[in-house]
Amino acid sequence: MHLCYVDESGTSDDSGNSSHFVLAGMSIPIWHWRQADREFSAIKVQYGLQEAEIHTAWLLRKYLEQSRIADFGQLFRDQRRAAVTSARTVHLLDLQKQNRNKTYKQSKKNYAQTEPYNHLTQSERHSFINDVADCFSA
Repeated sequence: MHLCYVDESGTSDDSGNSSHFVLAGMSIPIWHWRQADREFSAIKVQYGLQEAEIHTAWLLRKYLEQSRIADFGQLFRDQRRAAVTSARTVHLLDLQKQNRNKTYKQSKKNYAQTEPYNHLTQSERHSFINDVADCFSA
């Protein structure tokens, strides 16, 4: 017996929100599930993502504000999170002052989606996804 997980991303209609529709799945033998789940939980803890839902597309994006923070990769994770939160708040306030409502709404949505991961560098986010893939491919 196998456990199966199937998920979709994007939309199949021409709504303008996405240019792609992806349907993917994976199957794990039931006897391997408990060990894989333990390994997955340990990987999430290692990266400080124990409470986060994992969305690969949001994880792998560039977070431009990180590149504007001096020595971002050298900061402790809580310092990174605070610096990113501060930079994002300033950006959102600037957009509001400029009456750029559409950009404000989209930026706010993007920031909410990436907030659980903003303490990780782009390299760390890529490593996390690779570690998770390795965990479930064994």
